Amino acid sequence: MEFEKENKLIFQGLVKEYGKKRVIDGLDGKIADSRITSLIGPNGAGKSTLLSILSRLLKQDGGEVSFMDRSLPDYKSNELAKKLSILKQSNQTDVKLTVKDLVAFGRFPYSKGRMTDADWQKVREAIVFSDLEDLTDAYIDELSGGQRQRAFISMIIAQDTEYILLDEPLNNLDMKHSVHVMKTLRRLVDELGKTIVIVIHEINFAAQYSDHIIAMKDGKIRYSDEVNNIIRPEILKEIFGIEFDIIEKNQKKICNYFNL
Repeated sequence: MEFEKENKLIFQGLVKEYGKKRVIDGLDGKIADSRITSLIGPNGAGKSTLLSILSRLLKQDGGEVSFMDRSLPDYKSNELAKKLSILKQSNQTDVKLTVKDLVAFGRFPYSKGRMTDADWQKVREAIVFSDLEDLTDAYIDELSGGQRQRAFISMIIAQDTEYILLDEPLNNLDMKHSVHVMKTLRRLVDELGKTIVIVIHEINFAAQYSDHIIAMKDGKIRYSDEVNNIIRPEILKEIFGIEFDIIEKNQKKICNYFNL
């Protein structure tokens, strides 16, 4: 199969089935480089399934994924882990770890458990970038949910991959920590040139922080475009099945769907 060259992460004809149910159905698309792309849509749309296939956590039943001009299955695991990182929706650890210990796991593709001074420098930089200096020696199991999620994202930052995929990183976070996470992701793109793909449910976070949106429904991609071309009442109603009123402020769009 021939793949386009202008984007590094491209998928064609993706199909995934569970039993007789087809959860994604012939998806074609590409991920915008050095941007935040949000996958939006109702529950069961296929967002997390698509993300899992793109990160090679899940094998598709049909179609292909190309990453940096190579078929995704052709990568050895350690090679891929230096180029693409994934943070799953549920992150738990039963081991007594400090924030510093956890973030150091992000260096494993490089260090194989034998940390060098350069590896520890990457850990320190990730902790500072995530504004976690005051919690460096705190134990993960003693942190709040929001602090713990920030520590896991710091681990991903230490992994230092060009592509970062996150499955509902705002799940169960309060507003303060949700904003902190999204601002951190925004900085990763704006300051370090990372490419981020995120599954997200809160439409206003997608509208405020994303560059590109892929809108899914019933296992299909209905729209894939820049944010301002997706955050429109008629498109959101088609995707979510409810009315939206779009308010513009400071050149950003806010979605009101509470009182309609």
